[in-house]
Order: sequence, then structure tokens, then C-alpha cells
Amino acid sequence: MREEFGGAEGRRRGGGRPYGRGGYGGGHGGPRGGRPRGRGGPPREHAGGADGAAGYAQGRARAPRTGLAAELRGLEGAQYGRYKGLTGRWELPGGLVLELVRGQSDPYAPPARVAVHVPGAQAGLPAELWATPTRRRALASYLARGAARAVRGEKALRVDAGGQEVLERSSCTVSADDGSVVLRLGVALPGHGRRIDGREAERLLCQVLPRAAERTLVYAALDADQVRRFVETVEDSVALRDALAGLGLVGFVADGAVLPRRSGVDDRPAAGGGVVPFAAPEELRVTVELPHAGAVTGMGVPEGVNLVVGGGFHGKSTLLRALETGIWDHVPGDGRELVVSRNETVKLRAEDGRRVERVDVHAFVDHLPDGSDTSDFSTENASGSTSQAASLCEAVEAGARVLLIDEDTAATNLMIRDARMQALVAKDREPLTPLVDTIRSLHRDHGVSTVLVMGGSGDYLEVADRVVMMDAYRPSDVTARAREIAAVPTGRHAEAGAFPGVVARVPDPASLDAEVRGRSRIRARGEDVLSFGDHEVDLRAVEQIADPRQVTGVGLALELMVRRSMLDGRRTLSEALDLLEEMLADGPTWPLLTVRDEDFAVPRRFETAAALNRIRGLRMLR
Repeated sequence: MREEFGGAEGRRRGGGRPYGRGGYGGGHGGPRGGRPRGRGGPPREHAGGADGAAGYAQGRARAPRTGLAAELRGLEGAQYGRYKGLTGRWELPGGLVLELVRGQSDPYAPPARVAVHVPGAQAGLPAELWATPTRRRALASYLARGAARAVRGEKALRVDAGGQEVLERSSCTVSADDGSVVLRLGVALPGHGRRIDGREAERLLCQVLPRAAERTLVYAALDADQVRRFVETVEDSVALRDALAGLGLVGFVADGAVLPRRSGVDDRPAAGGGVVPFAAPEELRVTVELPHAGAVTGMGVPEGVNLVVGGGFHGKSTLLRALETGIWDHVPGDGRELVVSRNETVKLRAEDGRRVERVDVHAFVDHLPDGSDTSDFSTENASGSTSQAASLCEAVEAGARVLLIDEDTAATNLMIRDARMQALVAKDREPLTPLVDTIRSLHRDHGVSTVLVMGGSGDYLEVADRVVMMDAYRPSDVTARAREIAAVPTGRHAEAGAFPGVVARVPDPASLDAEVRGRSRIRARGEDVLSFGDHEVDLRAVEQIADPRQVTGVGLALELMVRRSMLDGRRTLSEALDLLEEMLADGPTWPLLTVRDEDFAVPRRFETAAALNRIRGLRMLR
């Protein structure tokens, strides 16, 4: 089963880190979870607008044409541009409909966009498998993976199936109305140079694709037990995540979970005799009843300030990365199926060189030597400490309620200032206030919990509610011992009493133009860069992006927010993100498809906000 859902589809960049990042599954009802996503099918008018939903529905109301095979044979040797004349819907044998959504101008242009429509009666998917938004997302993911395997030998066909995470993707959707299926894919239309290869096009579109659809999108051809296991695995993950708040937890790691990955570019679970399955310490053991797995026991991560300590290479960062990816659901056999985090969890890190636009960072940075006002702080080239301070404030502004920080990627001078340094450098000469002095206020006054990996500073023992030690990949609760140690004075004194909160900002929509020479330009370069109009948005530090297709989804979401006036120069960023979530709650792929029919995965509000904050042309009006 691990090979079934892993392999090359599960690989991603690793940046040399020992384990890869996790992915999307959040599908907890809506982009942030909690809300039902509503019904699938064509979008309602409010979601797409007159030129979106209505036009989309009208185009599909027309009866499909017949005779595609003959048309393709007749185009043999014609100018390549004549492929565009085939745009529209075509009836295929067996009741399938093939739609050429977007043609291809020449052999070197991006592939054409094609959709295969399988009516509900023909798909024959049992209604209980698509009865809820979570089940539809899981079922669609399973179907897309099968379709990708079925066409793997055809280089001209590209189905976006993803890796270890179960994302809401545009590549495959299941209608809530009748269980009909739409598979969207890229097709490099064949040619002899700049002439049409009609016979090869006929083979691909009229033979290969229909056969693949009949083998992978029709229930009678599927392994019923495997389909059900896939759907139920995702449903259990969502149920577990939804239970966290009521249990006073921010995360959960099931006993037996496999946290390490094979490598930085292979996100499948590590294998071999050296892998240590996770086992919860008795003091943190929690049992949760799930719809299909029944009673599941594991470590509950409580609200408040949580510290993960231990020696190097003993599993601290591996545990944090598992919680980082716990916002998404995972495929059966991944090892992290029952490792979950609250939907409002955001990973933070230092980010030298990033732009910051009008963020109130005075809780962490104040009385600069040049007299700059840090309650309204902007810079084109932030240091590690100011970038991390800004990212924390931006995350809370966007609605984060759980923050994850690893000292390995954090700015040391923003994390701690010990007693000796306090004695040497007076506070009135030090602009930075370390997080250790405001972290309790974040939770007490603002409801924001934290999980920190800390191996080099014992000062956090004084402020931690819970301390977990990782020793040879095995966790133990050492809170009592940590408190004994923290009771011995070090001479350090707190430099702040409270975190004052964040100031809401209003984005200027005129600074968020995705058009270049009259055409919208939204393109992902892996997980690292989003091309948005004239801007190259650096997303390397946005570590919870699970998949390059999520980067595309972020770009489409930003464009949608501008087009639909969610960003109108009056609403705060948080209010605009609320509107985006509301729109995506009713069939999350459809509104984004009205921006552009493309392979994408639906993003969370937090990754969308993080990308917006990193656009170098962004202006804030507050």
C-alpha cells in the first residue's frame, strides 16, 4: 500500500533536510476546517460572477458534438493552430464526454486543458462514498491517483494526482448532486513539427483517455475495499482534527505513527529496522473515538506553551515536522494518518531579506537607533529577527491560533537574551525583546498556543506549560524535572510583560495586479516561487506549502480576491480572508477554476496571506 500512493508522485524538494515536508489534507470541511464545504458541481452565481459560474454552466448546457475521431483524422497535416477549432464538448462512445477546455497554440506552448466527464449513472459510485465534502475530496483523490497510474506511460498526458497528502485538487472532482466525475488533465497535443499529427491525437483522445476513464473512474472496475479504506482513513483524520479543540489540544500523535521520511526528496515513510514507531508518554496519553478506527490512543499536545527538548538527532525536529504537516490528511500507509494539528496552525522561521510592509512589530522591535516607528514598520530587506517578528504578527493577524517554531531555523536574538547578555548590554541599548518574555501572554491574552523545539536555551523552561523530551526518538514528559531546574534563579529578568496584539492592515488592491501585457500571469515554480504579475514571490520560508499545485492555488486565490473585490481598499486582510473562505466553502475548486482552468490544489488562508505579504509591490493602506 505504501508504494500504491507514494513513489515519484510523493517526492518533493527537500533542500538537503533529512526529511521532506508533509502535505495537504486539511479538508476538514473548508479551507480552515470546521465549516462544511457544501455541494460540488457547477459554482453558484455568487462564487463565479456573471462571467464565471453562469458562463461555465451555460457552456456545459450545450449538447456535445459528435465525430471527434473523424475530425482529428481530417486534421492530419494541417496547421497546428487548427487544434483550437476543436474547443468544446465532444461525445465519446460509452456515454463519456471529452471537453477541450483550452487549446494549444503551438507544439512548444503549455499543454492543452482537457476534461473527461463521467455521468453519475455510468460512474456508479455508491452514494455513501460521496455523501459529505470530506468523502468527496478523498474519493476524488483516490480516483485521480488511479487515472495518473493508468496514463503513466503516455508522456503527452499529465494527471495531477499529488503525493502523500490528500488535497482538494482541480484535477478530479465528484459532484454532490449525482456522483458524476470530472477528470481534468494537461494534454500535449501531438504534431509533426508545426503540423497536426491527427492519428496520434485520435489515439490519445478517443482511445487512451476513454479506456483509462473506464478503468479508473467507474466503480465496477475499482477495488471496492481499497476505495473504502482510502475514504475512511481520511474521514478518521478529519474527525480527529475536529476533536482537538474540544479536548483542549492543539495536536495529536497516534501510537504507532511513523514520523521520519525516507529522504528530503521522498516523502514516503522511512523503512527499515531503525525506524522507531511513536509511543505516547503516559502523562500525555489521550484516547479518542473515531468513526472507523474506533478508540485511538496517542500523545495529546495541550494548549499553552509546549517545549520539545532533547539532544541533537534524537527526533525533536522530526516531531515538529509531523505536527507541521498535521494540518493535512495523508494517504493510507503514510505513517502519519493519525498525526493531526489544529487547522489554525502556522510554522514560523527567520527569513533574511524578505520585504515587510507596515507591520506593527513593536512588541519585539522598538527604539531603533535611527528612530524608526516600529508600530508601522516597513523594510525591503528584513534581518532574521525582524522577519521572524513580522511573520509572527502577520500569522496572528491572519487568524493563527497555534505557532510552531524550531530553534534551528529561528533568529536566536529574537528567541532569547540571557542574563549575561542582559548584564553586558542594557535594555535601553537593545531594541529587541525576546519571544520568551511575551510567549505566555500570547496564550493568556490572545489564545495563541506555541510548540517550540529548543535544545540550547533553558530559559524557556520557566515559561513552558509542558516539556517533552525526545530521547532516541522516544518521548517522555519531563515537565516536573524542568520546573525544578527552572526554580533555580539565573539572574535573568523579563523584559516585557505582555504581547499587545496585532494591528489590522488594509491591502491596496491596486498593488496586486496579476496582469502582464493584458494577460493574467500566475505560475508556480515548484514550492519555492510564485510568479504573480510582474512579481516573483519567494515562498521558501512558507514551510507548510505541501505541493507545487498549492502555489498555483495561492496565486489563483489572490487573483480571485482582487477580481471579486474582497480586497477593496477598505476591508482588512483578515476580513478579506474570511470572505475568501466563505466563497471556497461552497465547492472549493469551482471559484478558482473561474479564474483559470489549471492544475491547482486549494490553499489555506494562511499560505494565501503569507504569499500576499511577500509580494514586493504590496502596499498597505492602514
